[in-house]
Amino acid sequence: MDESESGDIDWENELRNFQNAIATGTKSKRIKAMAMLARYSKHAPEHVLARTIPFLMVILGHNNRSNDSANFSLQMASAYCLKCIACRSDELVTQMGANGAAQLLMNLLPHSDGMFLKVLVKCLLVVVGFCNTSRAVVATAGGLGIIVNKLSSCEDREIRRYLLEILSLLALRRNVRREIVRLDALRYVVEAVGVGSMVSRERACQAIGMFGVTREGRRAVVELGAILPVVELFCSRDHTTKLVAGNTLGVISAYVDCIRSIAQAGAIPLYSELLEGGDPSGKDIAEDAFCVLAVDEANAIEIVGHLVRIMRDGDNEAKSAAANVVWDLSTYNHSIPVVRDSGVIPVLVELLGSGSNDVKENVSGAFSQMSYDRVNRIALSDAGVVPIFIDLLHDDFEELRDNAAEALVNFYEDPLYHDSVSHIIDVPSFRSMQNRLAQLRETNERAPVERMNIDLPAWNSDQIT
Repeated sequence: MDESESGDIDWENELRNFQNAIATGTKSKRIKAMAMLARYSKHAPEHVLARTIPFLMVILGHNNRSNDSANFSLQMASAYCLKCIACRSDELVTQMGANGAAQLLMNLLPHSDGMFLKVLVKCLLVVVGFCNTSRAVVATAGGLGIIVNKLSSCEDREIRRYLLEILSLLALRRNVRREIVRLDALRYVVEAVGVGSMVSRERACQAIGMFGVTREGRRAVVELGAILPVVELFCSRDHTTKLVAGNTLGVISAYVDCIRSIAQAGAIPLYSELLEGGDPSGKDIAEDAFCVLAVDEANAIEIVGHLVRIMRDGDNEAKSAAANVVWDLSTYNHSIPVVRDSGVIPVLVELLGSGSNDVKENVSGAFSQMSYDRVNRIALSDAGVVPIFIDLLHDDFEELRDNAAEALVNFYEDPLYHDSVSHIIDVPSFRSMQNRLAQLRETNERAPVERMNIDLPAWNSDQIT
């Protein structure tokens, strides 16, 4: 039957024929009726398909204690039919969920193999993929253990792919992630990042990021080899997938032992693409990742090289984002020499004179941070920054005035530059900043010294319950 013929069919009559065949027909007639229903499922009205579901559920749930192959054939035909119907609409899948389809499929999975297993798994994938109720049933009624057991012994690549796609769906739930760890099944989630549809791989990647929120989770996913498949996913042309992969890598990179491996896998150029893109979320992800990856000196050199290129060739938004990363890197002692020796200062000076206000704010912020280091002050002075900052003390933009004043306070307190900038002592913006910094230092000196545990921050990940 093609689509043009479907309009001539008496669907109520076909439904009665199906019901009669299922109720009174022989095994072969029942299988034939279900095969015809599967064929019609693309064209039949949904209200007709909905009325067939209870009949199919009865067959699927038949207690086959004798392992009768005839019953297996009927159950396989029923599962195939339900899968075809489920593909029509969310409403039909919801009805199946309400009728216990997920539980019935799970009951059959442990004792199935071959083609029967493939049909059951494909049906379960559709049901849990589009029905929250079914997903909850599988997640809480022992379904995860069944999926993991099948994965431990399944060698069929197609069936394994479907099992991994089911696992990636379930792994977005917090309670399932705890159970995955208990079952020592995290390796299957890592495997799922590189197998299956792009949507499924993205889900698995997101789940890896959620596992990586804890220090133990980060170490575990890295040791299981998550970096390469996540970077491979990061190369996707789909923007949403790139964001998910980039965010997950950022989570993983908080496990400092792996940050060089992440860079060697090719992540830094990919983050540069996000930084240059138009999505603010992508820029945020890239900025945070660069700050963590730059803990390694070789990474920092590569990162700053990309930042220099962006600040030369990018648009205003990209230049602003790149300057903001330089600002961030300038707050870390390990990055200061790399930033200073990279050749970035002349590029920043040029932007300070010609960039947008956002660009100038981030550039001036980077310079103000760099000015706390004496060697940096020499480099900034040699690049001609001091006269520019003196002019900025009178700028209309408050953030620019503050950043310039903060830097000039550091120059003023340096004996090498004190005399050359002393004429600005009565400029209101300079005097105000000088007083603020003095009060801040006094407060810090009075504060009790406490021993602190410093660890790289774990990125925020949405916890899906």
